[in-house]
Amino acid sequence: MSQDTKAADLVFYTNPQSRGNIVHWMLEEIGRPYTLEVLDFTTTMKAPEYLAVNPMGKVPAIRHGGTIVTEAAAICAYLADAFPEAGLAPEPKHRGDYYRWLFFTAACLEPAASNHASGWNPSPDQEMSFGYGSYARVLDTLSAWLERRTYVAGDRFTAADVFLASHLQWGMMTGLIEKRPVFQAYSERHANRPAAKRADEQAEKLTAQQAWKAA
Repeated sequence: MSQDTKAADLVFYTNPQSRGNIVHWMLEEIGRPYTLEVLDFTTTMKAPEYLAVNPMGKVPAIRHGGTIVTEAAAICAYLADAFPEAGLAPEPKHRGDYYRWLFFTAACLEPAASNHASGWNPSPDQEMSFGYGSYARVLDTLSAWLERRTYVAGDRFTAADVFLASHLQWGMMTGLIEKRPVFQAYSERHANRPAAKRADEQAEKLTAQQAWKAA
C-alpha cells in the first residue's frame, strides 16, 4: 500500500476480519495508492460519519474521488473499469462469462453456502423461490465450469477471479463450502499471487495490532 499523496483520491473502508479482504486483494492487484480506514464493527462502523458512506453500516466500501461504491462484487467490477491499465477486466468477447460468474458468486454461491452452513436448505418445492435453487446445484454448476479452466473468464486473470477465489478459499477454510479438488486447485493457484499475499500480510498485521481500536 503506497503512501503517495494520491492515496487520498482512493479510500478503502474495511476491517481485516471481514469481506473487506476481497477488496484488499483487488486493490493490491490494481497497484494504485490508497488510504486504508479500519473500522470497528460496533462503534465506528455504526457512527454517523461512516453511515453517510454506507447506510448499511457494513464493510467493505470505497470512495474514489466523489464516487462511493459498496458491496464487494460491485467494488471489484468498478475498480477493474476505473483502472483499465491493471488489466483486470477481460476483453469484450469474454465479458459475458466475466459478469456471469462475478454475479453468480454473489447471488448464488454466497447465499447458498451461508444457508447450508446454518443448517437450512430450500426444500425441493421451495427451490423455485430462491435464485440459487439448491446448494448442490450451485456447487455442481461451478465445478463443471472450472474443470480444465485456469481462469473463470477468458485466458487471463480478472476481477472475477479475485472475487471467486476469495469466496472459495474462505468458504472451504471455514466449512461453508464443500472441499472439491477443482475448487482447491483453482483457489490455491490464485491465492498465491503476490498481490493476494501482500493483502493477507497487511490484514494479519492489522488484526495483530487491533487497528480498528485506533479508528
